[in-house]
Amino acid sequence: MATITELAAPDYPYCGYGALPEGEDLVGCRGRRVYESCLAHLDDMALRAYLASLRPGSDLDHRGTTISAALLERLLSAVRNPDTGRPSLGAARFDGAVFDGGARFGGATFTDRAEFNGVNFRGLAEFTSTFQREAGFARATFHGPAAFGGATFARDAEFDGAAFTDSARFTWVTFKAAATFDGAVFRGDAAFGGATFRSVTDFGGVGFAHDAWFDGAVFHGVTGFAGATFEGIAGFAGAALKGDARFGGTTFADSARFAGAAFTGNASFRGATFSRGAWFDGTVFQGAADFAGAVFERASMVGPLACRGTVDISRAVFAGAVTLEIAASRVECWRTRWTSTAVLRLRHAAVGLSGAVLETPVSVAAHPLPFARRDGAPLDESAIARRPVRILGLLGTDASHLTLRDVDLTTCRVVGTFHLDQLRLHGRCPLATAPTGARRRGVMPLRHTTRQTLVEEHHWRAARGRAGEGWTPAPTGHAPLQPAALAPVYRELRKAFEDSKNEPGAADFYYGEMEMRRHDTDTPPAERFLLWLYWAASGYGLRASRALGWLLAAMTTTVVLMIGFGLPDTPAEAFPPGARVIGKQNPKLHAAFTDRFTAARAQKAADVVVNSVIFRSSGQDLTTTGRYTEMASRLTEPALLALALLAVRGRVKR
Repeated sequence: MATITELAAPDYPYCGYGALPEGEDLVGCRGRRVYESCLAHLDDMALRAYLASLRPGSDLDHRGTTISAALLERLLSAVRNPDTGRPSLGAARFDGAVFDGGARFGGATFTDRAEFNGVNFRGLAEFTSTFQREAGFARATFHGPAAFGGATFARDAEFDGAAFTDSARFTWVTFKAAATFDGAVFRGDAAFGGATFRSVTDFGGVGFAHDAWFDGAVFHGVTGFAGATFEGIAGFAGAALKGDARFGGTTFADSARFAGAAFTGNASFRGATFSRGAWFDGTVFQGAADFAGAVFERASMVGPLACRGTVDISRAVFAGAVTLEIAASRVECWRTRWTSTAVLRLRHAAVGLSGAVLETPVSVAAHPLPFARRDGAPLDESAIARRPVRILGLLGTDASHLTLRDVDLTTCRVVGTFHLDQLRLHGRCPLATAPTGARRRGVMPLRHTTRQTLVEEHHWRAARGRAGEGWTPAPTGHAPLQPAALAPVYRELRKAFEDSKNEPGAADFYYGEMEMRRHDTDTPPAERFLLWLYWAASGYGLRASRALGWLLAAMTTTVVLMIGFGLPDTPAEAFPPGARVIGKQNPKLHAAFTDRFTAARAQKAADVVVNSVIFRSSGQDLTTTGRYTEMASRLTEPALLALALLAVRGRVKR
C-alpha cells in the first residue's frame, strides 16, 4: 500500500537524504538540491562555496529544506546589501520548508516573488520586511509569534489557510495590493492596528481564537470577513473601511468594537452573530449598513451610529434588552424580532416596521437633539438629509406592544396591523390630513375641514378621481383599499385614542369611520341615507359650524313663515256681538301679504322661534299654518342645537 510520503514526493530535484528503500520513507529529505544535496545537508566546503556564490538580490530556491536559525543567518548574510546593511533577496522560494529555531527576516527586502507556502515556522517568524512583488504564506504554520509589524507588501499577499498558533502582529503593515487570509486560523492574539489595506482584503472564514485588533486600520478596497469567527474581542475602533466591507456570517463570540469606525462603502453584517457587546459608538456608514438576519444575543446598546443610506435590521433577532440609537436615511425592520424590551431612538429616518415581531414592549421615538458619542463628541450626521422620523408601514405587526413617540405617520400604511386599538401614541404623531379649503365639484361648492385620515383613504379617494382636490394617489403597484376595509381600522384607532383619554383626537377617527360606512356600497340603502342626513346636518355630530348653519337657516325660515302665514291679525275680541266666536283656537289672517311684514309681527315671530329652539311653546295665537310650523321647528331646531353642542363637546372633552 502506498504511503503518504510516497505520494508526496516533490516535483523538483530533491535531496533524498535519509531515504529508506525498504522502509516507509521512500523519499527522504525533500529539500531542493543545491549541488548534490539540499542546503541543510551540504558539507561545509560545499556550503561555503554556495554562500560565496550569492550576491544581494540573488534568487533563492530552498523548497522543502529544513533551515536552522544559524543556517538562515549565514544565508541572509550572504545576500546582505553593504549599503543598507540589510538582506536583499530576489525570487525567494521556501515552499514547504521548515524553519527550526526561528526565522528572522527583519528588514529584508524581497525584490521578486516570495514564496513561503506551506512553511513550518517552529519559532519566532519575523518579517518586518519589504515585499516588492507577490508574497505567498498560504497554509504556512506559525508555531511561535509571527511578527510582520511595519512590513510592506507592494503586490498581492496571500495567507490563505495559514495557522498562527501564537500571537500574530501585523500592526502598521501596508498592503498595497490584495491581502487574503481566507480560512486562516489565529489561535493567539491578532493585531492589525494601524495597518493599511489599499486593495481587496479577504478574511473570509478566518478563525480568531483570541482578541483581534484592527483599531485604526485603513481598508481602501473591498474588505471581506464573511464567515470569520472572532472568539475574543474584535477591535475595529477608529478603523477606516473605504471600500465595501463584508462581515456576513461572521461570529463575534466576544465584544465587537467598531467605535469610531468609518465605512465609506456598503457594509454587510448579514447573518452575523454578536454574542456579547456590539459597540458601534460613533460609527459612520457612508453607504448602506446591512444587519439583515444578524443575531444580537446580549448587546445592550447599539450606536449611536450614523448611516447615509439604509440601516437594514430585517429578520435580525434581539435576544436581550437593547437600546438602538441610529441617525439614518432609512431603517428597515421587516420581520425583525425583539424578544425583550427595546428602545429605538432615531433621527431623520424613514422606518419600515411591517412584519416586525414584538414579544415585549418596544418604543420607537424621534430623538430631538443630535446624538453624542460616549466621549462627548457629536456624531457626524452631516451626510444625512434633515427630516422628521417617519413610519412607513405597520403591515403584519402586532401593535399591542408598540409605542410611538413624536414620529410622522402621514405616509404610514396601517391596514393589516394587529391589535391596532392597543397602539400607544405619545407626543406629536401626525397622520395624513384631509385637503382643506373651499372647492367646487361640478356646480356644487364644497368646503373640506381639517381632520386626520388614513393614507389609505387618500389612495381610495384619489382613485375615484379626486386627486385634483388634494388627495394623494396610491404608490405604483398598490391597489387602493375599499371603504369596507378602512372602516374597522378607523374604529380601532378611535378606540386607541379613547382608551388613552384623548377624546378630541378620537373624533377624527370616528368621522373617518362614518365616512367609510356611508360610502360602503355593502351598507343597506336605508342606513346609508340616514348616514348621509347625519353627515349633511352636522358632520356626524362633529362639525358645530354645519349644525349651527342649519339651525340659523331653520330659524330664519321659521321667522319668515310665521310673519307671512303663522301670525293672525284678527283676534277674537274683534268679532261682532252675537257672532259665533272660535276665539284663539282658530284665529284668522286677513291682511294683504305685503302688509304682513312689520316690525311688530317680526318680533312676535322671533319669540316663537326662540321658544321653539329651547323646546317651549311661545303662547302666541297662531294660524293653522303657524301651529304646524311651530311644531316642526320645535322638533328640528332643538335637534340641530343639540348636534352643535355635541360637536363642541367632542372637541373639548377630556
